[in-house]
Amino acid sequence: MSERLDSPAWLDAPGTAAVLDALEAAGGPGCARFVGGCVRNALLGRPVDDLDIATTLKPDAVIAALKAARIKAVPTGVEHGTVTAVSGGKPYEITTLRRDVETDGRRAVVAFTTDWAQDAARRDFTLNALYADRTGALFDPVARGLVDARAGRIVFVGDAETRIREDYLRILRFFRFLAWYGRGEPDADAVAACAALKGGVASLAAERISKELLKLMAADDPRAAVALMAKAGVLEAALPGAGDLARFEALVGIETELLFDCDPLLRLAALLPDDADAMRETALRLRLSNAQRDRLVAMGGGEPPIDPAMSPRAVRRAVYALGARAFIDRARLAWAADPSTAATPAWRGLIAQATSWTPPALAVNGEDAAAAGVPRGPLIGRALREVERWWIEADFPDDRSAAVARLQAVARELAGGGA
Repeated sequence: MSERLDSPAWLDAPGTAAVLDALEAAGGPGCARFVGGCVRNALLGRPVDDLDIATTLKPDAVIAALKAARIKAVPTGVEHGTVTAVSGGKPYEITTLRRDVETDGRRAVVAFTTDWAQDAARRDFTLNALYADRTGALFDPVARGLVDARAGRIVFVGDAETRIREDYLRILRFFRFLAWYGRGEPDADAVAACAALKGGVASLAAERISKELLKLMAADDPRAAVALMAKAGVLEAALPGAGDLARFEALVGIETELLFDCDPLLRLAALLPDDADAMRETALRLRLSNAQRDRLVAMGGGEPPIDPAMSPRAVRRAVYALGARAFIDRARLAWAADPSTAATPAWRGLIAQATSWTPPALAVNGEDAAAAGVPRGPLIGRALREVERWWIEADFPDDRSAAVARLQAVARELAGGGA
């Protein structure tokens, strides 16, 4: 009797049943099986995010079957056999069984097949080559996916170098899966193949590299995987300039030991030189989003310096200058660079202050400056900057009358000194 999944909720959901009913109405019982991450994670008791289905039906037949069942069908990648069904408010990615015809390390030309073993043979790792039918019955065409998944072994399907040459992204995926699912000694053949073929990483699209790196950094504890990645020369290939493993490892340790939420972008920054230009160069190379780029750049640089001995007043000034997000990022990176146990309470206090304090707004504006007699134009901005400097030095008093009085004094000074 075959092994079964322990009835995960998504398998019994009405939306799931509707999709499978539609496919089986066209292709017969057993024409569709769940595959990959949803099967792997359900087997291991991990959360399931994406629902992928493999089928013997070709894409046009999948679309027709879904439409006949009044299920929305989105042709998300029909040239590669993929159609997305939206049922019960959830997406189901349905892909026709495939075999590779031609590969160049970045993309593949595929042919459709009805052979489940051929489809399994083109997948990356044995634990991802598992299938489950609608009853939860498991299928393991490579004959070791179940045991490898349960043992935490990340092993390429077939020959490791062959799998990597089909798509060099699999080098980065190996280390990502090692961080998320690996236990015990890494597979020696896989590590050797990744090291030997690391030059292929340079041929990958930047967006694919950054996506894998951030997924790797999102693992609960990626320290061992990243250390092995560095030893194999893959880290430098994927992230030129990276190398501060001590700061990275200390940051992950602080997060895990003190129950901070893991922060993939901050972990990435911990591997890079503490320099705004280096951060910007990396962000541009990886084609990060504008928000990610701006945050990464703000993490670099040393002004104002962040120190665990800072007074509350100095913390407020730095938070006002940098913004709370950038202050906290820099504080956590500085803490990781000097993870003294004795300083831990001070660092935590610093971050707590930045988290709890909301910078106020200056109580005067351009109209107030004009009313105080400052001519409209550049002098308005100059007057407000002078008042802001006074306000910061005074530790952000919530006193509009004092701010107006200071603005009036500045206006007199400007009038006396001329434009």
